[in-house]
Order: sequence, then C-alpha cells, then structure tokens
Amino acid sequence: MREIEASAVTQAVAQLCQQASFELGEDVISALEQAQQTEESSLGKEVLGQLLENARIAKEERLPLCQDCGTAVVFLEIGQETYVIGGDLYDAVEEGVRLGYAQGYLRKSIVSQPFSARINTKDNTPPVIHTEIVPGDQLKVTVMPKGSGAENMSQLAMLKPSDGRQGIIDLVVRAVDEAGGNPCPPLIIGLGIGGTAEKAMLLAKKALLRSVAKPNPDPEIAELEKEILAQVNGLGIGPLGFGGRTTALAVNAEVMPTHIASLPVAINLQCHSARHKETIL
Repeated sequence: MREIEASAVTQAVAQLCQQASFELGEDVISALEQAQQTEESSLGKEVLGQLLENARIAKEERLPLCQDCGTAVVFLEIGQETYVIGGDLYDAVEEGVRLGYAQGYLRKSIVSQPFSARINTKDNTPPVIHTEIVPGDQLKVTVMPKGSGAENMSQLAMLKPSDGRQGIIDLVVRAVDEAGGNPCPPLIIGLGIGGTAEKAMLLAKKALLRSVAKPNPDPEIAELEKEILAQVNGLGIGPLGFGGRTTALAVNAEVMPTHIASLPVAINLQCHSARHKETIL
C-alpha cells in the first residue's frame, strides 16, 4: 500500500488549474495551424490566426485562454493500492481548486442555489469530481476547466436501437447545426455511445481528454468519427461561427455495451479553448 499526502493532491490540482487555463495543448495548436492552412474562407483563416495568437500570448504572459475560466471538472484515477493520508481526498481537491483559481487570478464562475438566488461561491468551488478505481499504486489527476458556452450545448438522446449508425450521425450533425456559433467553434465533439443515460454523458466528457490527433483505436468507431467530422465541417458554420469549413477539429467517440432496448447517445461539445492538464502522483 502506497501513501499519498492529501496536501500533495491539493498542490497538484492548484497547479493544473492554472496550467490548463494558460496553456493550450500542443495537439490543439497543431490542429489549429493545419486548419489555418486548409481553411477556404479568408475570414475563417483570419480568425484561426487570432486564436493561435491568443494561445501564444496566454502561455507567455500566463493569462487565461478565455475569460470564462469554467467549471473545474476533475478526473481522479485512483490506484487500488493507494491510500490518501492527512485529509479527505475530495476536500483536498476542492482546496486545490480554491487555491489555483486564487493564485492564477482566474474568474470565479460557480453559483450556489442555481435555480433561485444564484450566489457566487467566490472561489469556483465546488468542483465536479469523477473518480475511477484502477490497478496500481498511483493517483492520476486530470483537471478540465469547462466553459459554459460549449457545455450549454450538451445533448442526451435515448435513440431507438433501430436508429443505428445513421441515427447517431444525424443527431450529432443536427446538434452542431443548432448550436451554431454559440459553443465558439472550431469544436472538439465528445461523443458517448452506449451504457445508460448517465454513463453516456460521462463517456462524452471523458472523450474530450483524448488527443485530437488520435482516432479511436477501434476501426469501426474511427470511421464513424471521420464521417461525422466531414458532415459537421460541411455545415459552413466555421471558426467562431463566421463561416468556413473548420467547424470542428475532431470527433472523439467512446463506446460501451448497452441494453438490448437502448441506444443512449450523449454529445458534449468543447470549444477551441480545449483546456485540460494531468499529472500522476
């Protein structure tokens, strides 16, 4: 059994909150650069250039990539031979979010009593925490600051099994078309298929953590991702909704078995500011 201090978790989360907010992933940078080369719209090409410049300034000057510093979504992969000592694990994560958002001067956007008073908690807590028990004696921490412009465009559909592959394609293309420029394209489309309603939504969110340069290792799923991406980019929405062929950079789909009577499909859109960082303790 390996012991990990709760204080180490707090420090890791605090650092990841800032790193994710200031540094766009190299996979996304490369995808934006490639899109700028191939984009046919002159305005779309200009917008992509501005997004790349924004990412450069954010990293160099340690400024937020976006004014919406998001909900702090934290994924914990906890080795079954790991023991957290010196405090409660969730409390340690929450303190890390509190500390990271204060140190980085990141906008605090979380409100309590969401359907009535909507009072700002003033430290961006509580975070949304997802935990998974895995083999080993390590603790992997991933922080994803998720802005609401894209998050608000999420959809869950309980399709009929007979809707099949084409039903999934039609659903995603329609969802992106209806969203238009609201989620700040170019997008990364997280797609969760199978399981149950809540599992499909989690799969869609976790799919956003995969590099945009890596298709699903299952050839059938990879082909589905490719077809959806092509149809989405044929919508003409373009960068920030100003027109063009770069509406999405990638479609990342995760699939698991489901009930004979179900076909749950979840869509979680991620804006061009695809913020997530991870570390292993």
